[in-house]
Amino acid sequence: MINCIVIDDEPHNIELLTLHIEQIPYLNLVGTATDPIAALQLLNNTEVNLLFLDIQMPGITGLEFLKMLNERYKVILTTAYREYALEGFDLNVVDYLLKPIFFPRFLLAVERAQQQLSIDAKQEEEFILVKTEYKGKLVKIKLYEIVYIEAKAKYVCFYTSDDKSIMVQLNISALNNILLPDRFVRIHKSFIIAIPFIVMINGNMVQLEHYKNAVPIGQTYRDSFMNRMTKKVLNNMVKDPLNSAISKE
Repeated sequence: MINCIVIDDEPHNIELLTLHIEQIPYLNLVGTATDPIAALQLLNNTEVNLLFLDIQMPGITGLEFLKMLNERYKVILTTAYREYALEGFDLNVVDYLLKPIFFPRFLLAVERAQQQLSIDAKQEEEFILVKTEYKGKLVKIKLYEIVYIEAKAKYVCFYTSDDKSIMVQLNISALNNILLPDRFVRIHKSFIIAIPFIVMINGNMVQLEHYKNAVPIGQTYRDSFMNRMTKKVLNNMVKDPLNSAISKE
């Protein structure tokens, strides 16, 4: 079951989305809100997986609200204005629905959210056991918690989303066959990063969530990394040729 909320300042839009949600057995509407502040209370008090988020709202816009959230939630943007699509996809939303929202298009967006949530749940179960430098202890590291990995002489250091660092006597190249290829990418002879934690790419540096210091992109890895990121953005934006911002320009 996917718990969802609808955030929209227009009651008739909330009513329409509520009707759509009621037609999908695996969706559970746990609440609605007409502004982001009320939505925050819902998120704090209820287990939520998916947000249907309107962009044009008084006070805090949907995009501003989205920037305040972490990747714990899947988000489907709703709006009457196509020009917001590019910024929305840059913020890694599941989909972008243009109003008026018809049920077949709504269902397609929800199915995408379900697929992504299923993938996330599977990844959360993935882990590796590593032997640390301290008395040879075996430590379990969940793959979805790894933000980046840094090679240091004969060791590699795993940096995780809960601000831990775990030092292991290992060659960084040995991780290529262990880590999930859809989640991790090597960007330097000394660094492997987790794609979901990328905040910004600025020149030859990558900023990651949870860590102040940016990670360098090595010249050898730059082209393949940038090509991969470009394809990821384009794949997001051309998900649906019937309703994408690019296809109708």
